[in-house]
Amino acid sequence: MGLPQRVFYPVHEAAARWGCMISDIAGWAAMNKLKIVTGIPHVACGDGHVAGLVRIEPTDILPVFRSCGTGPHAARLRRVQPLEAKEWLYITAPENGVEVAVADLMILGPEVKRFENTNDLFDRIASGAGLRDDGDYDWSAMHVEIVRRVFEEGLPVSQGAWIRELQDWFASRTDDGTFPDESSIRTRLIPILKALKFKHPKR
Repeated sequence: MGLPQRVFYPVHEAAARWGCMISDIAGWAAMNKLKIVTGIPHVACGDGHVAGLVRIEPTDILPVFRSCGTGPHAARLRRVQPLEAKEWLYITAPENGVEVAVADLMILGPEVKRFENTNDLFDRIASGAGLRDDGDYDWSAMHVEIVRRVFEEGLPVSQGAWIRELQDWFASRTDDGTFPDESSIRTRLIPILKALKFKHPKR
């Protein structure tokens, strides 16, 4: 049995997955099309206290989302929104807010799936079956797809690209767009990569 579905997707990984810039993700989040979260230590917000997962407003720390690479790698949050709350809370202690690194900005797994489904990012179809009757994925069918891919299209540009291709392949064969996590696919892909002596595809 494979591992549970991914809980978090760092914004950089989501951008690579969707073929966009992190600035695009910031823009969509600013327009309430998706939510960006991070984890913070214990802080005071007036008479209350907050810690753990919180939603952030990307325009509060917009420079970290610069796609040109000139932005800072971290910024200070001065307001946050607990996941179950509707109101934004302003951090009163520490007085200068809490620092967060761009690498720690994430999108929750269910939010990623919802965004992909809403925008039909992978042109998914509602036929076929990614999950077998026993609840596990059809790994034998994946191996057949790998053979087809290598024979007809050659090797992909990287291991990561191949894993994403296979996730998309699984997603296109389920009604709800589910797919195995990266670790489960990588575990089954590594023996094939070794057999192919895969480093970079031949030009």
